[in-house]
Amino acid sequence: MCSIIGFLTADERKEVEEALLKTYSRGPDATKIIKTKSGYLGFNRLSIMGPTMNGMQPFMYKDKQTITNEDETADVVLVCNGEIYGFRSQKEELIAKGHKFISESDCEILPAMYLEYGTDMFEKLDAEFALILYDGKNDSYIAARDPIGIRPLYYGQKKDGSYVFASEPKNIVGIVENILPFPPGHYFKDGEFVCYKDISKPKALHDDDLDTIYKNIHDKLIDGIKKRLDSDMPVGFLLSGGLDSSLVCGIASSLSDKPIETWAIGMDIDAIDLKYARQVADYIHSNHHEVIITKKDVQEALEEVIKILGTYDITTIRASMGMYLVCKYIHETSDVRVILTGEISDEIFGYKYTDFAPSPEEFQKEAEKRIHEIHMYDVLRADRCISVNSLEARVPFGDLDFVDYCMAINPDKKMNHYNKGKYLLRKAFEEENCIPEEILWREKAAFSDAVGHSLKDDLVEVAENTYSDEAYEKAIKKYDFATPFTKESLLYREIFEKYYPNQAKMVIDFWMPNKNWEGCNVSDPSARVLSNYGESGV
Repeated sequence: MCSIIGFLTADERKEVEEALLKTYSRGPDATKIIKTKSGYLGFNRLSIMGPTMNGMQPFMYKDKQTITNEDETADVVLVCNGEIYGFRSQKEELIAKGHKFISESDCEILPAMYLEYGTDMFEKLDAEFALILYDGKNDSYIAARDPIGIRPLYYGQKKDGSYVFASEPKNIVGIVENILPFPPGHYFKDGEFVCYKDISKPKALHDDDLDTIYKNIHDKLIDGIKKRLDSDMPVGFLLSGGLDSSLVCGIASSLSDKPIETWAIGMDIDAIDLKYARQVADYIHSNHHEVIITKKDVQEALEEVIKILGTYDITTIRASMGMYLVCKYIHETSDVRVILTGEISDEIFGYKYTDFAPSPEEFQKEAEKRIHEIHMYDVLRADRCISVNSLEARVPFGDLDFVDYCMAINPDKKMNHYNKGKYLLRKAFEEENCIPEEILWREKAAFSDAVGHSLKDDLVEVAENTYSDEAYEKAIKKYDFATPFTKESLLYREIFEKYYPNQAKMVIDFWMPNKNWEGCNVSDPSARVLSNYGESGV
């Protein structure tokens, strides 16, 4: 991960420096700020691809080549937090057009792409990215974000109306009045946001037969993992023992010529997944590491986790406790810089609660909503928990080709007609033998529950000890947006407001099952409260 910042007016440099410093952990290797004719672009670097200093940003580009001296007459100045997959072939095409490069950084090709294609470049990228670009010829700025929002970007306007962009809300809290997430799949130009790709809404549904669907899911996921193994720095894997992370680890292991490094985390008394993670690790012969946490660890980390996340959402915070602590351990005890995770599968193939979808149309509508909003929930969780520990997250289930195809599968075929959730995904890897059959067909457990059923209860205990019933009823009246509805949600909101005052609209609402569906009108986001949870939590 890296962090980027862009002030579109020439403010005091010290203000830019102080704002960028707030996300130093995203890029501890080097920091640089460049003044343009009318503003500033800044960058904190975590070296992953092309780790020499020639790959340091901001990139300055003039006369079809990268330049190393600061020059206010540069054609393009660019900062990007991203991974550009397939950049080597695109680089060769640009070289054939006369462009010259000085590093092996994947992001160095972006200024040249802009000069060749303008804003059409974004549709050509197979990437996880957030960028800010200064067009020196027109003295104007462009910002953009990948279609899923895997890389973070936020924005706001100062009192003078000028825009500020940054990787995280913490960079610009107190600088702009209202902080908002940059919409995924959009670019910003001349004060307007333009959608270049809405990946949540397929142009048309296809009706491939099941064998074709299985093959495409299989091949496209493997391709997505292959891309994300390309790194100049050591790669590691989070392994929960559930289907999604196990598939990522199993496939990656089969592609590797040496044992991969895997990590699992669990509570000291009731962790569900540690035994399953160990079973997968033994099967794929990974170098496996277990992190055991306690009630004290969870309760002491709560405020720091909310500060890091910049959210008050209940399920995001619960699930972040284990992820933050395991990534902290990885950072402190290994040389790994890149982490592959299993996020985004649920949004595509269904949760426990989507078993209650009343129709294929409703299933599809729910999937589109979840993919559209995922940058505020699971993707946010993975980014913050990993990046605050100076690691880079890569998400194979978020591969654009994979998501494009799977979102266009006839939703009737994705519904749970098989008495087994995510049946298509499981069936696609039935003959691969990359993970144990028991894991391939194991029921899903919610991540926060899987780390330990007591984790949720330990957090609720903090809230119960913080508020009396009378204090709770009085306190929730302060909030007319996303009003807290339990003592736990109130505690999270009040910690959030401490660090991000009056910025609750950065998150659209609490993540909850679709309450309009029979069986889903529940008062807690955990799948544990659903009637069909069954053996998921064992």
